[in-house]
Amino acid sequence: MFSVGDKVVYPMHGAGIIEELEHLEVDGSSQIYYVMMIPTGNLKIRIAAKKAEDIGIREVYSKDEVLNRVSSVVSAPTNMPENWNQRYKENLEKIKTGNLDEVALVFRNLLHRERDRGLSSVEKKMLQTAKQIILSEIVLSQNLEKCQAEQLLVNIVQ
Repeated sequence: MFSVGDKVVYPMHGAGIIEELEHLEVDGSSQIYYVMMIPTGNLKIRIAAKKAEDIGIREVYSKDEVLNRVSSVVSAPTNMPENWNQRYKENLEKIKTGNLDEVALVFRNLLHRERDRGLSSVEKKMLQTAKQIILSEIVLSQNLEKCQAEQLLVNIVQ
């Protein structure tokens, strides 16, 4: 169970901080909800504590681990389907995992494809989603502002 102040990652939305634990009455029983604030998107999410593990909520990785994971994925060889529909499905599944390695792979692959051939509007949006998820974890693990985290990510990707 997480506590107020814990830094956690919510798949598809990114990293945030648990601001409070709410006790709500749902279907006649009291349930605990995490109220999570995601600073990079200024988003507030309420998550049932008993479903957090099933959803894939996890703690933010340590400062070094975030950089190591993103760096190792960025240097790996690119392998993506040519069919955009298949590519989109595979990338979406990777983002849904909340796994930083998988999200960084999507970011790296789409970034390379954008540089080489361009992206459809759907894939551009997916590239931005992957980038925001990575940035949110960098921001919270490194205690940086978003602009500083973006510069750090640019330096890793180059």
